[in-house]
Amino acid sequence: MARPLDAIGDWWSLLIVRDAFDGLRRFGEFQKSLGLAKNILSARLKNLVSHGILDTVPASDGSAYQEYVLTGKGRGLFPLLVALRQWGEDHFFQPDESHVTLLDRGTGLPVRRLELRSQDGRLLEPEDTVVKRLPPSEKGDG
Repeated sequence: MARPLDAIGDWWSLLIVRDAFDGLRRFGEFQKSLGLAKNILSARLKNLVSHGILDTVPASDGSAYQEYVLTGKGRGLFPLLVALRQWGEDHFFQPDESHVTLLDRGTGLPVRRLELRSQDGRLLEPEDTVVKRLPPSEKGDG
């Protein structure tokens, strides 16, 4: 877990990635959304770019600005953000407190809860798993 946390381990970086999923692309948009000091935002964006989570592209309006877009690696963080959102909804809101929820754009229905399942479909709990070091030639599939 140490390597991925080096890339996204602070909360500002995850909030930047969240905002990128919400369609923000420009430095000023991230700054306005997060209220983050320019130097801190700049450092976090550079870190995300250096780790291949965001990429810089010319501004879509043809101006001299650059925009930040999620790479495939960055888009791979979507399940992590959904898991954090769902965990937060479970543990950081009162039952009667209003909060946002993630909806399926096609149906308008709430996104189904994430579940960790075994190869045969069983729902897994922490005590049902074990960490094992694999040789470099073996990758986990599934």
